[in-house]
Amino acid sequence: MGMDSALRTAPRTPRLAGLHALAAGVDYARYFRWRRAREGDPFFVRFPGLGSALFTGTPEGVAQVFRAPTELLEPPRPNPIEPMVGTASLILSSGARHRRDRALLAPAFHRTRIRGYGRIIRDSAVAELDGREQAWRPGARVNSRTAARAITLRVILGALFGDDDPVRRDRYATAVAEFLDAFSGPLMLVPALRVGAFGHAPWDRFRIARERLDDLIRADIARHRAGAAGADGILATLLATRYEDGGALSDDEVCEQVRTLVVAGHETTATSLVWALLHLHREPAVLDRVRAEVRAAGDDDPATLAALPYLEAVCQETLRLHPPVPIVLRGLTGPLEVRGVELDAGDTVGIAVPLLHSDPEVWTDPHLFRPERFLERRYGPFEFAPYGGGHRRCVGATLADYELRIVLGTILNRVRLVLTPRYARGPMPLSVPHNIATGPLRAIPFDVVA
Repeated sequence: MGMDSALRTAPRTPRLAGLHALAAGVDYARYFRWRRAREGDPFFVRFPGLGSALFTGTPEGVAQVFRAPTELLEPPRPNPIEPMVGTASLILSSGARHRRDRALLAPAFHRTRIRGYGRIIRDSAVAELDGREQAWRPGARVNSRTAARAITLRVILGALFGDDDPVRRDRYATAVAEFLDAFSGPLMLVPALRVGAFGHAPWDRFRIARERLDDLIRADIARHRAGAAGADGILATLLATRYEDGGALSDDEVCEQVRTLVVAGHETTATSLVWALLHLHREPAVLDRVRAEVRAAGDDDPATLAALPYLEAVCQETLRLHPPVPIVLRGLTGPLEVRGVELDAGDTVGIAVPLLHSDPEVWTDPHLFRPERFLERRYGPFEFAPYGGGHRRCVGATLADYELRIVLGTILNRVRLVLTPRYARGPMPLSVPHNIATGPLRAIPFDVVA
């Protein structure tokens, strides 16, 4: 990636890059902390097949990256998630194309529009709690990852299509699960593995799963084009909106944008919901306080629920400790200095969000789950960045925040859960890549008690 000029003035790139990449993949937060303690900030990490990146995790370094001119930053190539979201995805577009597509998507994620999704979010949570053959009845054991994915997938499908068609939902649930499961960590981090073998290699299975999901999306696009679907969802907005020159997205481009929204729009929030439930049920005092706040407000009005201050603080503290996308990567089109290191066009800079969210200069007792910190002061965008920042901050960040608060509040208002002993008193589970997001190594089970 053209690091020669940077290497003359920057910290060295470690040898045994494969072992370093493996350590980062097994426990990225511990690896980042180890590198910071050993070498300071910034430091280089090399990923086999993807190249080197200079990582920073300080507010100063983050500000230098997020404040860089828009034309200076673009998604690095090759990109680990490109097979999942596609080259037309907003996540991977750059330059004028990124500005045009972001402007096209922005109306669908405006705050006023998102408030309209409140009822969809709340009803999706209630449907999960009341449905699935009484899976949430007292005495049952709930797989929190499966339940969270079911709720958040229902939310994003309702927002995309403007309705809750159970047949469509079941088809998407199967296709999305196969798609996510097929894109393993090795496929994401080692591009050399992305080769077929007569239909039997992991890459073949992933491509087949992607085609199945795309077939569903293209069928819905065709129905909207033919006027046989509603006009209230994000998909209808995408198809109806025009660029300033009168042009529109092609069906291939719409398909990749919708695939991105389906995958990123539910997996990241589902993961955050699991972490929030886990922390709350390991901290009885915090759980009692937030449950009292939620039950006093009720969940009939989603907007009221989403505005509860302590519930919001719980969600923010969850995102601080477990940012759903812990690594932010930017490719450079020109020179940029990051904490005294001179980088050139073709280099890659990364933000280690776990380091930013545990900077001892900003966060007191950063290893503790303490939501009160978000009631005591406001944190700036270069101190707290769970959805990235700058001109490439996640376009769906506001929806993700709104959804997490409403779903978590609805669950706390309606059921009482307890963790199994392993997770109630044992060490916190590792957070590992699960495709587009990171989450607990294993599913976290809860027992329903009331």
